[in-house]
Amino acid sequence: MDIIGNICLLNLPEPILDCILKLLSPMELIEMSEVCTYLRDRCRSDPLWEEHVKKKWGRVIGGVAYEEWKWHITTAKEKGIDQLSQHGNQNRSLGSFYGTWPMLYLRSYLEDCNHLSSSLANCFMMTLYFSLENGKFWFPAQIYRGSLARDALVRYNSKTDNFEAREQNGGWHSVGSNIQWDILRVPPVDTPPCDRHISDCLQDLKPGDHIEIQRKSRREIAYDWWYAVIGHMESCSENEKLCRCGDSEKLIVEFKQYYNGSRMRRVMLLRNGEQSGETTAYYGGIRKLHSAEEIQRWEKLLPPHQTPFIQMGARIVCRGMAPRRGVQ
Repeated sequence: MDIIGNICLLNLPEPILDCILKLLSPMELIEMSEVCTYLRDRCRSDPLWEEHVKKKWGRVIGGVAYEEWKWHITTAKEKGIDQLSQHGNQNRSLGSFYGTWPMLYLRSYLEDCNHLSSSLANCFMMTLYFSLENGKFWFPAQIYRGSLARDALVRYNSKTDNFEAREQNGGWHSVGSNIQWDILRVPPVDTPPCDRHISDCLQDLKPGDHIEIQRKSRREIAYDWWYAVIGHMESCSENEKLCRCGDSEKLIVEFKQYYNGSRMRRVMLLRNGEQSGETTAYYGGIRKLHSAEEIQRWEKLLPPHQTPFIQMGARIVCRGMAPRRGVQ
């Protein structure tokens, strides 16, 4: 396997060998790593596997997932696999979804760490790739559910090429087992879902700006991220030259997923981030959208304006529309 014609693979210059290894698939790299010790180390290198992780998982995992995996792999190296298996449940990351995890806090969950041998614990990216591929690593992501995005823990199912997800809402509940790639996204901020996000855009917001805003129906539950647009004050003429909404201490947040006339359509908030008067929900931080791709993705999820909505608890159900496939 290590001979190309009369040239030994091990005698090739390192840059050429690296180019060859970059062309191999993950399974081919594993086969190549079994040839000898030298190739084993080369085939397990982080730069090599980082490309495979980004290529397959880059759409759904971000900085938080990498940090969580770093916690798992570091703990495995420092404490050893046996000790981690015995005491991991107390530390947040191992055990049963039906147990009590006061420290989990929707960060991550390693279902089984027995595959992290002492040698593989040093292969950060390779073990991450296969822990994701085998569905052993539940990682934080967000799921589009109509016009909101909800935090959850998800894991990959290689048999269906889809995901399974669980959310924490008074206990761990299954969201679905056939969740498709296109309704998952990397959490855009590192703020845990139970915390209020610190906004850095409030003073700059003006009518027409597209935003995501934290919102929840009860104080004791986690926030979701809702798509909205900054609107004009009722007293404003909406003439761009005469508009003074950008100077007001109040913000009009317009949820276009609700039909005109709905009391849920427009909400007035204070520009300092606090709520203004009585509202129908609890609001947190605001994130301004700058990417045209993000805005277009949200707008594709909006229903026709003439379609009325019914509010049912924390879910939004639209008359005449079937539930999104893969989300229960």
